[in-house]
Amino acid sequence: MAPLRVGLVGLGEVAQSIHLPVLADQRDRWVIAGVYDVSPSLVALITSEYAARAFDTAEALINSPDIDVVFVLSSDDTHSRFVRAAIAADKHILLEKPACLTVREIDDLLALMPAYGKTLFVGYMRRYAPAYLQARDELPDHADITHVRIFDLISEGRHFLKKSQNILYPNDIDPALLARGARERDALIREVVGTDAPADLVRAYRGLTALSSHHISAMRGLIGEPKGVVAAHRTNGGANTSVTFDYGHFACLYDAVVDDLGLFDAMIEVRSNTRRVRIIYDTPYIRSLPTRLEVTEAGPLGPVTKSFGPLYGDAFSNELEIFHRHIIEGTKPLTDLADSRRDLALMADIIGRMKESGGDA
Repeated sequence: MAPLRVGLVGLGEVAQSIHLPVLADQRDRWVIAGVYDVSPSLVALITSEYAARAFDTAEALINSPDIDVVFVLSSDDTHSRFVRAAIAADKHILLEKPACLTVREIDDLLALMPAYGKTLFVGYMRRYAPAYLQARDELPDHADITHVRIFDLISEGRHFLKKSQNILYPNDIDPALLARGARERDALIREVVGTDAPADLVRAYRGLTALSSHHISAMRGLIGEPKGVVAAHRTNGGANTSVTFDYGHFACLYDAVVDDLGLFDAMIEVRSNTRRVRIIYDTPYIRSLPTRLEVTEAGPLGPVTKSFGPLYGDAFSNELEIFHRHIIEGTKPLTDLADSRRDLALMADIIGRMKESGGDA
């Protein structure tokens, strides 16, 4: 089969560091056929490196008969508009997380899905990491789980990328476009947090939809849907969040800490009385850094731990291989719009609990 022709809408950090190199590596599956960005310098750079056609508008790329698959990698406030256009154009879609910023936007898109015959895949790469996939076979029975702990110590991607890759951060975007995008993004966020929400609550929601969304999605994929949110609190100006999810006979505790130290420490730990399964992530924003899996069981001489890894299979590469398979086989992705709606609904519940607990603004 001929490679699928990909058009990328948005050429920022994640496109340059991840999607373009992976697409080029998987040249038997994909060809980078078209690009669009609001930055002329980014378009010039990427077309020179990848020999892709530059389009004048996102809509022109999406509607081109020379594009089979649209990668929506643009700012969060534009996702709904570009996905709607790609659905109307009957194109396969890879949509970077978060799928949207509000449940309302997701519901509007879900209403279009019955007539849509192609594949829409939301990019939650941690659910495709080798250690995560192996962990599903190592978990204790759900009825035996006693506790789950999830931890995210994270710094912005620039702390890692500036030391490992030459990413272009453009300064030639029309200020009016940037201002309009900021207004639209703020309006969408305030649909959830409230029009008069303090700045720390706004920042907390931005963190949930951005970096924290990976582990909220991974949690649900691994141990199922929580009954609700027991408690949630924000500190450090909304940069740090602590959430307790109710799973009935056990609780799942999630902590996110965001700073500028330039460290990444992320893990998911599932326990029963006699077994602990721990997924350990280095930053997935750097391609091919390993994931690890540790399984510890009670033994007659004490705890016995078996380790899987370091596992160098790249989560982003796995993600695109699986996306391609869904397109070819016509099967339904685990990370689709309906799945992403559950993430956003949980985030709205978290914000509700944060309003009850107050903050440190």
